[in-house]
Amino acid sequence: LPLLAAFILAFCEWDLSPHTLPHFVGLQNFIELFTDKDFWRYLGNTVFLMLGIPLNIFGAFLLANLLHQQLKGISWFRTFLFLPTMCSPVAVYVLWQWIFHYRANEVGLLNSALMRLGLANPPNWLGDPMWAKPALIIVALWIGVGGYNCVLYLAGLQNVPEELYEAAALDGASWLQRLRHITWPTLYPTTFFILIMSIISGFQGGFTAIFLMTKGGPGDATTTLIYYIYNNAFAWFRIGYAAAAAMVLFALVLGFTLLNWKYSKRVTQF
Repeated sequence: LPLLAAFILAFCEWDLSPHTLPHFVGLQNFIELFTDKDFWRYLGNTVFLMLGIPLNIFGAFLLANLLHQQLKGISWFRTFLFLPTMCSPVAVYVLWQWIFHYRANEVGLLNSALMRLGLANPPNWLGDPMWAKPALIIVALWIGVGGYNCVLYLAGLQNVPEELYEAAALDGASWLQRLRHITWPTLYPTTFFILIMSIISGFQGGFTAIFLMTKGGPGDATTTLIYYIYNNAFAWFRIGYAAAAAMVLFALVLGFTLLNWKYSKRVTQF
């Protein structure tokens, strides 16, 4: 029902007022959207932030393999690394604001450490358009690498037959070779699921982090497509335009999901 309502509103104009009804305008919202330079710039910001997805997946995969070892106290390490995922997002982002803090004669924890290492002019992480998006990627990696992706990989590792590792070890395969030729191919279904969910989450653009840490700035450098939709709908009350943008976002997510699904079948058959 919400999807159907958004689809209908995409062809209408409405200011969210209870005293007015949506007014049908045809394709006007979509025409305006595709000719809007801001829309393409914010879509580019969204894609840039998604560059952290491969790093997140690869980091979670390696960390899961390390945490899969049968060592004393390994459950404590697993709990400790999963803690960022359990923490309140608001508290986490406020904490990272303090870590990234940068003002005249005032630096946060990260820049203080960089200055101690010899960097005279550390970056203004959240105030410089060049560094704001990498800063958000760093926060996403800190939360995500030890989070649900790592847990999914740990669950997948339980189903990898030990006989494969034993046979590879007898043939003289190193740990890295076993990781590449046994673990990674066996965990492909898990990786595919994580990739799909990460792409969907990536198109959502880390709304909470942006809302709390940057407000889309500096200079719209961190305004993503989902944040643009939010502003149009609930700050500027352009419900029809926001619904049209939401439909484009839905089409992008659906298209990437279908492409990944098709590719996964080809790899499986191969």
